[in-house]
Amino acid sequence: MATTIIEPGFIQPPSIEPPFLRQPNASVLFGERSRRLMTLAEGHTMADFLRFMGHLAEAQQHALNNLGTPKLPDAEQIMLCKTHGMPPLGTQTLLRDASWREGLSTILKQVSGQANAATQAAIVRIQALSETELEVFADRLLSGDYAGVDLAAAPLIGAALQVYWVRLASALEPDDFPRPDVHTLCPACGSLPTASVVRIGGVEQGLRYLHCSLCESEWNMVRIKCSHCESTKGIAYFNIDGGDEAVKAETCDECNSYLKIFYMEKNMAVDPIADDLASLALDILMDEAGYQRSGPNLLLFPGSHDV
Repeated sequence: MATTIIEPGFIQPPSIEPPFLRQPNASVLFGERSRRLMTLAEGHTMADFLRFMGHLAEAQQHALNNLGTPKLPDAEQIMLCKTHGMPPLGTQTLLRDASWREGLSTILKQVSGQANAATQAAIVRIQALSETELEVFADRLLSGDYAGVDLAAAPLIGAALQVYWVRLASALEPDDFPRPDVHTLCPACGSLPTASVVRIGGVEQGLRYLHCSLCESEWNMVRIKCSHCESTKGIAYFNIDGGDEAVKAETCDECNSYLKIFYMEKNMAVDPIADDLASLALDILMDEAGYQRSGPNLLLFPGSHDV
């Protein structure tokens, strides 16, 4: 099926209907993010952190460009997933191959020159891990089990896992993905969203898309509805006084959760992963208000921003 690039980070089949799922464009996604992070770093109180994350995103693009064709689920597995409404790239069902560790090795070499002492030490610890230990580390991140995890090393492992799953998600055909009944998890890999984006232009004007924390796909979900429990009651929006108007926290009083929402009409350049990292003050505000974040950013774990 022919595809059309509708913006740098995503590819979609031409249609007069808004796409349910927006696949990542592996050729430019991380490069665009790197440039966004470098822009966000200018004059920011966390400039060093954001610049390093820009270098990390650049390393992700380099790793992705140098990896071969990914091993995809076969036609039988894809059809089985479609029949049962399951994500074809599910983290609990897909057998990872060794290429994700190759990507990790490339990323570590690429960022070591820009890393501070704490990150350098984390890189050394990762390089000392056996293949089995790396796989266990990855399993824990993917399952959301962060207890006892090396928090300084976690974003680097998470970056490699993103590269691996972006390769997969961008290589499948649009028709390979089912339309599940539950909209709170990624239809491509079953992961939680990092944030959501209200888009502009064409058939997507004003539509809200959730952005996957792992494979970077986006899927449509109606607005003013909790992205965690799907309640339409008790939804509210908060931002920092005098802060960026393009970012708000969407809260739900039914499940006491929140997730950030970015508005492209306020800033066309927003990137859900990059702008999430740059708006940690909003996370602090929500934590103080008693709300729990419902989706992770695999490049950020409690305490890891000190790297």
